[in-house]
Amino acid sequence: MTITRANIAKQLVPGLNAIIGVSYGENSGEHKALFEIEKSVRAFEEQVMQTGFGIGITKPEGSAVEFDDAQETYTARWDMETIALGFQITEEAMEDNLYESKAMMQAKSLGRSMSAAKETKAANVFNLGFSTSRLGGDGVPLFSASHPTVQGINQTNIISNNPDLTETALQDAVTLVRRMTDDRGILINAKVKSLHVAPENEFTAMQILQTEYTTVNATNSTTGVTNQNQINAIMRGKYFPNGFFTNTRFTDSDAYFIKTDVPLGTIMFQRTPLQTAMEGEFTTGNMRYKARERYAFGWGDWRGFVGSSGS
Repeated sequence: MTITRANIAKQLVPGLNAIIGVSYGENSGEHKALFEIEKSVRAFEEQVMQTGFGIGITKPEGSAVEFDDAQETYTARWDMETIALGFQITEEAMEDNLYESKAMMQAKSLGRSMSAAKETKAANVFNLGFSTSRLGGDGVPLFSASHPTVQGINQTNIISNNPDLTETALQDAVTLVRRMTDDRGILINAKVKSLHVAPENEFTAMQILQTEYTTVNATNSTTGVTNQNQINAIMRGKYFPNGFFTNTRFTDSDAYFIKTDVPLGTIMFQRTPLQTAMEGEFTTGNMRYKARERYAFGWGDWRGFVGSSGS
């Protein structure tokens, strides 16, 4: 019996799978710091925003209790995308025992390509976060000063005036988060968790979050004293308990984003995890290898983040 390449195809698959799996795992997984990850079993997922009740009302003695209504406001939707890529190896390459030098190298490259696609799609939720080209379930971008509510009063998750990253700007961001309310105007006790920046802001973020004394050096015009010995309240108060994360795929060097503890904000729905397959093509003798997965990135409750596009 002649042993052909087709006879050993199954033996080759584990080797290639191991390579692509290792390569995929080596990626920094930057999206994991930005998104909650949920499993999906459908072609799409939807998240319905529902309001609670308004604040309690004083009831005069002997009068009837007033009844309130909860209602749905908007629906956010995630449509699953299929991301796939492949390569093929010639029969001659297999014959000449180039499996190690060719197939494994290409498998590793394929793993990087699949990972890069995922990280880019994740980062683009934020890269387009201020753009009207990508709207959320409430009809406005992720970062907007015009998030509608049932009260008819728009809410914002943009730091006032879109300042560059500074200690003062982060103080304003913390205050904005602490003042967040639900659709009925009731405070939700939101808190800051982490800061997310482009590589250009990495050192500034470190200085602000890890320096004991203030990074804002202002000189009093009357006394001539510079406040160099004032504490860094952001650092001392531990307002960013999870620190900061650098995302190398953020395209705006000035933009930065603050993650809050509000649940069901930015979500990645994983429909099908990374899968690989190999087969031989009869007419050419080539071995073909592919990788495939399905997922979707998006957001439901915009209160999960506040941000600034920078000046």
